[in-house]
Amino acid sequence: MTPSRLPVSEWRPAALRASRWFSKTAGVDSPREAAMAFPHFQQPSLLANLKADSLNKPFAQRCQDLVKVIEDFPAKDLHAVFPWLVESVFGSLDGVLVGWNLRCLQGRVNPVEFSIAMEFLDPGGPMMKLVYKLQAEDYRFDFPVSYLPGPVKASIQERVLPDSPLYHNKLQFPPPGGLGLHLSLNPFEYYIFFFALSLITQKPLPGPLPVRTSDCAYFILVDRYLSWFLPTEGSVLPPLASSPGGASPSPAPRTAAVPFAPYGLHHTSLLKRHLAHQTPVNADPASHEIWRSETLLQVFVEMWLHHYSLEMYQKLQSPHAKEPFAPSEEHVLVVRLLLKRLHAFSGSLRPEPHAHAASPLEEFKRAAIPRFVQQKLYLFLQHCFGHWPLDASFRAVLEMWLSYLQPWRYAPEKQAPGPDAQPRAVAEKWAPFVQGNLLVYTKLFVSFLNRALRTDLVSPKNALMVFRVAKVFAQPHLAEMIQKGERLFLEPELVLPHRQHRTLAAPSFSGGLLSSWPPAATDASFKVKSHVYGLEGQDCKYTPLFGPEARTLVLRLAQLIARAQQTAKAVSDQAGESTAGRSLLSWLRLGPTDPNGSGSATDLDEGGQDSVRKTDEHLEKALEYLCQIFRLSEAQLAQLTLALGTTQDENGKKQLPDCVVGEAGLVLTPLGRYQIINGLRRFEIEYQGDAELQPIRSHEIAGLVRALFRLSSAINRRFAGQMATLCARADFLGSFSRYHLLEPAQAGWHPRSPVGPGRAALRARGPRLSLRLLGSYHTLLSLLLAFFTASLFCVGPLPCALLLALGYLLYAVAMTLLTERVKLHQP
Repeated sequence: MTPSRLPVSEWRPAALRASRWFSKTAGVDSPREAAMAFPHFQQPSLLANLKADSLNKPFAQRCQDLVKVIEDFPAKDLHAVFPWLVESVFGSLDGVLVGWNLRCLQGRVNPVEFSIAMEFLDPGGPMMKLVYKLQAEDYRFDFPVSYLPGPVKASIQERVLPDSPLYHNKLQFPPPGGLGLHLSLNPFEYYIFFFALSLITQKPLPGPLPVRTSDCAYFILVDRYLSWFLPTEGSVLPPLASSPGGASPSPAPRTAAVPFAPYGLHHTSLLKRHLAHQTPVNADPASHEIWRSETLLQVFVEMWLHHYSLEMYQKLQSPHAKEPFAPSEEHVLVVRLLLKRLHAFSGSLRPEPHAHAASPLEEFKRAAIPRFVQQKLYLFLQHCFGHWPLDASFRAVLEMWLSYLQPWRYAPEKQAPGPDAQPRAVAEKWAPFVQGNLLVYTKLFVSFLNRALRTDLVSPKNALMVFRVAKVFAQPHLAEMIQKGERLFLEPELVLPHRQHRTLAAPSFSGGLLSSWPPAATDASFKVKSHVYGLEGQDCKYTPLFGPEARTLVLRLAQLIARAQQTAKAVSDQAGESTAGRSLLSWLRLGPTDPNGSGSATDLDEGGQDSVRKTDEHLEKALEYLCQIFRLSEAQLAQLTLALGTTQDENGKKQLPDCVVGEAGLVLTPLGRYQIINGLRRFEIEYQGDAELQPIRSHEIAGLVRALFRLSSAINRRFAGQMATLCARADFLGSFSRYHLLEPAQAGWHPRSPVGPGRAALRARGPRLSLRLLGSYHTLLSLLLAFFTASLFCVGPLPCALLLALGYLLYAVAMTLLTERVKLHQP
């Protein structure tokens, strides 16, 4: 069901028209009374007519009719319409039906359809009115387990209860002959499940214009739902009235929930609870006001982030492991929006004078990120860092990670930067967040270092990513907070109670989600250890960010940055020289080309000098920030510059790929192979065979070159003896003959390897005449221009040819004398 641009026409559902007709004939006062009086006629026709109209009527008219149907019909009639309507909007779970294609619907392309869809699906719009109308009657809808994320589906299929409270008391076993396990969801849950999963299951239809994610209807709806249900000011708005002037429906009873756990604790015990032990509970009445907020957050996290478990992540470390789920760039951007809204929501928490007086919403703000988001986001980021392609699209993952690392950016009490434009210091109140998310700062930073060492830092986009990460971690006081967290984790203890939390008894289900929130741990070391062991398992091997291993990676990155700066400067100088020295022949694509047919190009060629300048600035600032974070001295930087490992020649304009000297010559390192593949560096490969037999170049005329070769070969065979006699003479005539008949390479041979002497000498060839120069476009065009210029001065072709021959003779005599003088001064 896709938006249409057809004109809007007048419509009434057949059922509604029938109800009004019956109201006149049967003496009833309203269509609603008519519908209730003739249920056998109305109920099946409403859904059938809506389905028929979805194929025949324009989008705007369909939405207008749906609004009227939602307002006029009771919940028992809308119950059958709701699943069809949700699927019509968001598409089917198998991706066959696209629905309204919200991920490609943009206001600047389809303003009318965009405005109608956004108004219909708004948190205060008609669709949500329908949800609350059905919610008040406690209707349930089946959702198949087979479309849930991989770890959840695998756990349920093994008859093990997932750890998220979202699934508790919702699992329904299939009857004999049934189609499989399914969840029994209330209308709000059913709607949010479909909305969240449409980001994963639906493939956006290609459009005539490129789609910008932040302008799409889906992205804007996510933002609106998060702002509505996770407010930074006030409380969550109550459900809408089901009808004008009517009372708001009461929310459905809360489903079974698990009490919150301290930061970083992972309830492995929940995974051992069999599905048969879903204990029913009585909801906490005080938490009714936020049940929709909890549900929205849990569904978004489960559908968007819970695609990897700790066991699955460990299996994916094998190079032969098949990736079960690959997020898209759009998916990552939506997750980043979720994280930003969550930080603003949690940052709006006001300090309470008495902890026991905190409202359920305030408690939810305090526990939302550590309880629901932290572990699943960490595994999601780990997977992206390890499996995302080494290209510029990784910027989306990077910005998502950096947004999570900086909750202070979204706090309500933002401080303006100082007058000197220096970054503001991270306040001490954020130290618990840094320590409670230590692995997200340290282990993912090490993962980024490993990625950066395999990328082309000459590329402006890659240089910008390194700059962004270095700038964030160089914020004042942040490095000290991370170091303190590492010291707390590495601090020895006589008793390690954190290792017992992995086998705690299952928490009781005697209250609501927030009713048994335990007091915060007083031991900072215990909190950090709980976080690390909860995310990585009991047997994890922690690599300190400020330890020797990570420092070695930082030094390698600093060396790579220095190399990239030199390469960027070389590319810039080469581009400047080629631009300044471009002649008319080159402009006509007739200028000289590289005879070996080799060349290199980088992203710098596309951006020009401005791109080179920005790349150099980003690399320079990134190196400066890394020195601040890891306290690298000027002496260490100077030593790195001297130990680049490759020798420059021609004032630094040419560099060999990164390699080491082996028994058989140079051996490329992995970095060297990457440099060659991406055209960053190359070996100077020259043709060292017979010059007459080298392949025909693009600036030569193939037929003419072959004809001249046959002619010169015949002359060489006929006069070989005479040419050898002339070249053997010791007078000027002998020097003149050797200049023309002997190859210059025979005076000395260039080595085939960049290091070490050559292993074989070039096979000596006798004197011979070469006419290949006359088969070049350049030579022929030069001669043509010379004859044309001579004709302008009334000089005929024959005198012009004699003048050219005389000029060449004088040039050859001068070159012969110069060559002989150079030989006399050689040792």
